[in-house]
Amino acid sequence: MADQYGWRLYATDDVMSDHARRTTAEEAPFLHRFMAMDMDERWVNRSPVTMLETFHWFRGEGFGLIVEDLLRLPSQPCVIVEGFRLLPHLVKPLLAVSGHAVWLLPSPDFRRTAIQGRTAPGEGFIRKTSDPERAGRNIAERDHAFVERLHEETRRLGLHAIEADTTMTEDDLANRVSETFLGRRSAPPG
Repeated sequence: MADQYGWRLYATDDVMSDHARRTTAEEAPFLHRFMAMDMDERWVNRSPVTMLETFHWFRGEGFGLIVEDLLRLPSQPCVIVEGFRLLPHLVKPLLAVSGHAVWLLPSPDFRRTAIQGRTAPGEGFIRKTSDPERAGRNIAERDHAFVERLHEETRRLGLHAIEADTTMTEDDLANRVSETFLGRRSAPPG
C-alpha cells in the first residue's frame, strides 16, 4: 500500500536495535534483562509462557520511542506503520479513526508454513543455542500464544484484525487491508 499510494513505510522491526540503544534499564527493565541473557537463557531454558510474559517488546517497552520517531516525521505523505510491537491497547488511544489500524494475524496453518519456510533449525540466531530444535519449538509456541493474545485484544477493543491464511494471495490481503483503511478495494496491480 505504501508503494501504491506513495505513502511512507515505518517498519518497527527496522528500528529495534536503535530503540534498544536508546533505553535505560529503568525505562525498559525486561529489555535490559533480556539483553544480559545468553542465548540458552533466552530461547532454551525458559518455558514459552515465561518467554511470552517477559518479552520486552510484547510488554510494550520501547513503544514510546516508536511514537517519538513518528512525531519527528513530516506530516506528508501519510505513514504506514507496521510490526509486531504495535500492541492494540497501546495503539487504540492514538487513533482518530479505528479503521486506520488493522492487525494481520496469521492462522495456525500460515504460521506453520512460515516457520517451515524459515531457515532450517540450527541456522540464524537459534544456531547459537545448545538446542536449536527446542529453541525453535519454544519460539513457535510463544508466537502462537502472542497471536492468540492479539486476537482476543483486538476483539475486546473493537479493532480490526484480518486472519491471514495460506489460501490468501498478497493481492487478496492488500485488498482486505485497503477495504479497512480506505473503505474500498485497492486497484489491481498493473
